[in-house]
Amino acid sequence: MKAVSAILAAVLIVAAPVLTPRAEAHGMVYADLVDRVSPAVVNIFTTQAAPEAIASNLPDLPEGHPLKEFFERYSGRRGDNEPERSVGSGFIFDPAGYVITNHHVVANADTIKVALNNDREFDARVIGSDKATDIALLKIESGFALPYVIFGDSRNVRVGEEVVAVGNAFGLGGTVTRGIVSAKGRDIRVGGPYVDYIQTDAAINRGNSGGPLFNMNGEVIGMNTAIYSPTGGSVGIGFAVPSDIVSRIIGDLRDDGLVSRGWIGIGIQPVTDAIATAINMPEAKGTIVSTVSLDGPSAGILREGDVILSFNGQPLEKGRDLPRFVARTPPGSSVPVEIMRDRIQQTIYLTVGTLKR
Repeated sequence: MKAVSAILAAVLIVAAPVLTPRAEAHGMVYADLVDRVSPAVVNIFTTQAAPEAIASNLPDLPEGHPLKEFFERYSGRRGDNEPERSVGSGFIFDPAGYVITNHHVVANADTIKVALNNDREFDARVIGSDKATDIALLKIESGFALPYVIFGDSRNVRVGEEVVAVGNAFGLGGTVTRGIVSAKGRDIRVGGPYVDYIQTDAAINRGNSGGPLFNMNGEVIGMNTAIYSPTGGSVGIGFAVPSDIVSRIIGDLRDDGLVSRGWIGIGIQPVTDAIATAINMPEAKGTIVSTVSLDGPSAGILREGDVILSFNGQPLEKGRDLPRFVARTPPGSSVPVEIMRDRIQQTIYLTVGTLKR
């Protein structure tokens, strides 16, 4: 028994030093990352004048009624002619004072305030905003160089890798949560065909909108935008716009406040297994041209029934790929398009037009 006890004691003595420092070191990685990036994460506060008929859909309850405050609070308004207020998050990506956030955070706002993590506040103006991708670019004038963060490459993000979200959850100020990338390429029926979202289980709540999602190098790989929740709070399913989309849209907005998108003037439908078999394709991939606009860039070049396999060198893996690839192509570009026509594979060239706003 003494020998067994001695062996157990030795195991315990050896095991404890191995596990504890590893856990402590892991925790320090998060702390160091947050120390480095949090000065560039901002809180955003907006006000919007209340409409004239603010209470038209609310019960006519007297002052002091126990349910009056309930109805006003959950209708989003408090009292006659009182401005609506909202909160969100954002991040500085340029020391000159350029701030990125969600379009829906600042849409229709009369005033926008940006607060740093040291509580200093600045008035902000909107340089440009893109509703389709829910991205907005703001500018603040601080008079000094501001802390900023850099973009990582969201194309290299892997499902399962660790991420950290920082933002103004529920208006409480800088709040940090961590998790993993749960999925990539999510279609949540927001952002039209232009965004395939990163899904994460890092807690994203109201007020986190517009805040950054960091990889473990402290690089922004996404902008937190939406949650899936039956309760209104985090249930472990949040969505972020990938950084490669954010950086591209911000570049356009910074140039002239507008986003230019490519357009080729066709209607499309997916290739089903039955269609693939009928036209002698080994697998169901690409997209079928269903209509061609007579005044569009594809008129006289593409035909109804053509199967588009790749656009500008990018294979079409999903039905949403083509609209996204086209939208990202600079108008005026001449690009190769690989198609299947009459069971023969060939390459044609299209000059991309401009999508009308």
